[in-house]
Amino acid sequence: MGARKRNSAEARKEAAKAKYQAVLRNCPTSPRKMRLMTGLISGKEVNKALDILRYSSQEASRRLEKLLLSAIANWQSKNEGVRVEDSNLYVKTVHVDGGRTMKRLQTAPQGRAYRLRKRSNHVTLVLDSIVKEEVENTTK
Repeated sequence: MGARKRNSAEARKEAAKAKYQAVLRNCPTSPRKMRLMTGLISGKEVNKALDILRYSSQEASRRLEKLLLSAIANWQSKNEGVRVEDSNLYVKTVHVDGGRTMKRLQTAPQGRAYRLRKRSNHVTLVLDSIVKEEVENTTK
């Protein structure tokens, strides 16, 4: 491995240490339905986002709640000894990308067949913490 490649790999590793995320792959929900739920929690404080997901009736909210809990656990593993309540965690970004699409056939009248597209998606959830000074500046 060359020096330039090694340096960029080390820089990527250092950036990953400061990034707290969780990824959900091949979730059998359409991306559009998942984006409706992610729009509700994006930018919200972690406890408020958990409450929104817990009391929502959408199926996608159950999967997102589990993903958010996983991201919090990832944060705790990198920050041992620090309480979640004191850290002011919030949902920084949520990306929903289309996953694989399974193609199926549904019978139709007069010997025809309709094509069904069973969509899936990939969700990436990134957490960040608000520094106390930033909170004080935004309240003034």
